[in-house]
Amino acid sequence: MTTRRHVIKKLFQGGAVMATGGLAFSTIASKVGEIPMGLRPPGALEEKAFVASCIKCGQCMEACPYDTLKLAEPGSGYVNGTPHFTPRDIPCYMCPSYPCTVACPSGALDVAELIGDDLEPSINEAKMGLAVVHKETCVAFWGIQCDACYRACPLIGEAITIQYVENKVTNRHAKLQPLVNSEVCTGCGICEKVCIVEKSAIRIFPRDSVTGEIGEHYIRSWIENDEDRIKMNEPIKPNSENLESALDYLNTDEIEFER
Repeated sequence: MTTRRHVIKKLFQGGAVMATGGLAFSTIASKVGEIPMGLRPPGALEEKAFVASCIKCGQCMEACPYDTLKLAEPGSGYVNGTPHFTPRDIPCYMCPSYPCTVACPSGALDVAELIGDDLEPSINEAKMGLAVVHKETCVAFWGIQCDACYRACPLIGEAITIQYVENKVTNRHAKLQPLVNSEVCTGCGICEKVCIVEKSAIRIFPRDSVTGEIGEHYIRSWIENDEDRIKMNEPIKPNSENLESALDYLNTDEIEFER
């Protein structure tokens, strides 16, 4: 049975933004790709698709219980009327029921984007951005004990872990350095909000702006028959298991190097 929400979603997804009028569409088109720091709500489509699908209705903002989301105003650097949030002001508090995503009538915020390996929607699958630590201003890298970001993280011990490093200055105290797992981090921004320094030393950026991309032509010699992946046109999926396999390969006594 076709629901009213389903019909509205199909109407407005993709090219239906034309309904806002030719002038509005040209304004939107000229601004796509000009948002270097825009953090979107959970379940947001890729930026261009998001801008094309969002009808600027504000229902996601109304549904947010923490007043996290704001609608962009003229001159803000965002496409007018689209929802965004600034973590240092109010982060996303990871509502398990993701009310903002559910409230979206156009599909710009899609619950399907929150489906993980268990095929169930989960706020933990949100990829709003990625946390990046600025080591020079993070006091934990100086040797001052601070684990504020680690303790505040909703996925404690998973999205942010602590690395114990010997402090060669004092030879007594370990440095407790935060490390971000890019595969788990949702970009909620709670870590940025709680950072104790004047200008946060851990900040959330749009994922595309801070992540690299592996060339598909590389063959990982430590993985058996990895060349078959190229023949099957399958992408490389970087993860911790790949890193561990590579380290095991490099540390094995069976490798013979030509002299």
